[in-house]
Amino acid sequence: MKNFNKVFTVIVLLFLYIPMIVLAVGSFNSGMDIAVFKSFTFDNYKELFRDSVLLPLLLNSVIVALLSSIFATILGTCAALGIHSMGPRLRRFTMGVTNIPLTNPEIVTGVSLALLFAFVGTMMKINNILGFATLLIAHITFNLPYVILSVMPKLKQMDPNLREAALDLGCTPWQAFYKVVIHEITPGIVSGALMAFTMSLDDFVISYFVYGPRFVTLPVEIYNYTKKPLQPKIYALFTLLFAAILIVMVLMNLLQERDAKRSRENRRAFRRGKKVGA
Repeated sequence: MKNFNKVFTVIVLLFLYIPMIVLAVGSFNSGMDIAVFKSFTFDNYKELFRDSVLLPLLLNSVIVALLSSIFATILGTCAALGIHSMGPRLRRFTMGVTNIPLTNPEIVTGVSLALLFAFVGTMMKINNILGFATLLIAHITFNLPYVILSVMPKLKQMDPNLREAALDLGCTPWQAFYKVVIHEITPGIVSGALMAFTMSLDDFVISYFVYGPRFVTLPVEIYNYTKKPLQPKIYALFTLLFAAILIVMVLMNLLQERDAKRSRENRRAFRRGKKVGA
C-alpha cells in the first residue's frame, strides 16, 4: 500500500509539473514550434527583456500584488485578532462566512465585484469607474481570507497567559501586544502575506471583470495573446513567473517548518522545566 501511495504521488506530481517543464524547455528553443526543439538559445529571454509592452504590464501586476498583499495582511491580521476574541459560536459563524470566498467560483466573485463597482459608479455619476482602484480593491477582497486563515492557527497556538505575564512584568498594553502577540503570530502574518502576493500576481478571472483600459495587468494581456500563436518570449515569461512563485512558496514552507521546529523545541523545554520543578 505504501508503494502504491508513493507511485500515485509521483504520477500526480508529474501530471502537475510536466506542463511547466514543457514551457521551460520551450523557452530555450530557437524554433517557433514548441513540439520541435531545434537548438538551445537565450534569445527568447533577450527578446522578452527588450519588449516594451509586456514588461510595463508585469510591473503593473507586481504593483497591484504588492499593495494588495500589504493592505490585505494588515486588514486580515486585525480581523483575525477580532475573530479570535469572539465567543465560540460567533467565531465559528464568522469563520464559515470567511471561508465562502475560498469555495466560491472566481467568476462569480468577479462578476459580483464588477456589478458592485458599476452600481457605485452609477450612484457617484462616474462613467469609467473601472481602473487601478477597483482592481486593487478586488485583489484585497479575495486575499483577505488567505491572510485570516494563515494568522488564526498561530493565535490558537499562542499561550493566552503570555500577554498577561508581559503586563505583570511592567509592559503597557501596546508593548505587550507588539512584543508578545505580534511576535508569536509573525510566521502566520508572513505566510499570509506571501500567499496573498502569489494569488494576486497571477490572478486573471477576477481581474478580467474589474480592470479598466487605463491600467491592465499581465495575466489579462496574456489572455489576448492566446487568441493567436504564442511567441517563444511568452514561454520565457511563463517560466520566470513560475520560478518566482516557486521560490516564494519554498520560502513560505521553510518559514513554516522553522516555526514548527521552534514550537517543538519550546514544548520540550517547557516539559523539561516542569519535570525539574516537580
